[in-house]
Amino acid sequence: MKLTIITPDKLAYDGDVTAVTVPGSAGSFQILKDHAPIVSTLEDGKVIIQGAEGVVTLVIKGGVVEAKDNNVTVLAEGIIEE
Repeated sequence: MKLTIITPDKLAYDGDVTAVTVPGSAGSFQILKDHAPIVSTLEDGKVIIQGAEGVVTLVIKGGVVEAKDNNVTVLAEGIIEE
């Protein structure tokens, strides 16, 4: 499954993943391969990315996620550096 995370000023992540957990407005949820199409607003919080290299965590400042046809796109307002 392909994940792309974009902020207004940069491409924050682009690669193949096995799972991604996002901070949805109604609570965190996980997207796996062959997930039903979805569009959801996101709150400030952690995006947990699971891929071949292990687990990567990014903290975003709100945004929107769309998942369709094994392509997940996160449009984040910003990335909070830890």
